[in-house]
Amino acid sequence: GLGYYSRARNIHKTAQQLVELNGGEFPCDVKQLQQLPGIGRYTAGAIASFAFDRPAPIVEANTLRLYCRLVGYADDPRTAAGQRLLWEFAERLLPRKSSGRFNQALMDLGATRCTPTKPDCATCPVRSCCRAVAEGSQDSIPMKAVRPQITNIAEAVVAVRRNGRYLLRQIPDGRRWAGLWDFVRFPLDGHTSSKSPQLSEISSRLTEASGLIAEIGPRLAKINHSVTRYRIQLFCFPATYHSGVTPRTSTHRWVSPKQFADYPLSVTGRQFADLLVGS
Repeated sequence: GLGYYSRARNIHKTAQQLVELNGGEFPCDVKQLQQLPGIGRYTAGAIASFAFDRPAPIVEANTLRLYCRLVGYADDPRTAAGQRLLWEFAERLLPRKSSGRFNQALMDLGATRCTPTKPDCATCPVRSCCRAVAEGSQDSIPMKAVRPQITNIAEAVVAVRRNGRYLLRQIPDGRRWAGLWDFVRFPLDGHTSSKSPQLSEISSRLTEASGLIAEIGPRLAKINHSVTRYRIQLFCFPATYHSGVTPRTSTHRWVSPKQFADYPLSVTGRQFADLLVGS
């Protein structure tokens, strides 16, 4: 849920790109760093200043809060205008030397003094030049982010068993948990109650999603979980294979329960796998 798998893939892609195009040399320029997979403006500035002591600005959670209070910025700092102002301010602050230590000091200041609630302004070393302190607005700056409205959805996941093995499919790019493995999973459009969907519905949806025909068994579990702004009810069903052909690709595999541990499953996929092993 924190992007660990995509980060690992980006690290691998970056290593390959550096070897193929840069002769194994890691760039120290912010613009060049941003051309590498998974490296955005903040990460590029962090690498350039911490690793190479280049004068590169950093705006992250702690410094964003600190900068907003220093300049008295009461609007939303996450807008394009807010980001532009804060990055320009961060760049103007940078010393010519030891920018890495300077950036780290600002991050530490935000983490230990300029905290989200009850900032310790009395002991802050920059309180004399802080507009929020002068105006008494430090408790309302920065503007809090508006929480997205929660959307309730329902999904089903089916473990199709054939000759003691279960079908696992690798999740394609562009989908949630891309690169991980999972049983056959699909949305249940229009299903809003906590009651189990009809087995006939699961059977037909399984065929649509996988091309397989199987006998659906009684629901094994219902897992409630959240992903970003979605609150998901996941209905878990075992099934016995009858007919149908799976693609002969490396992204579809029939796996024995003893092999489940060899595959990086989604969190809920792992929970379902544990239930199958224990059942």
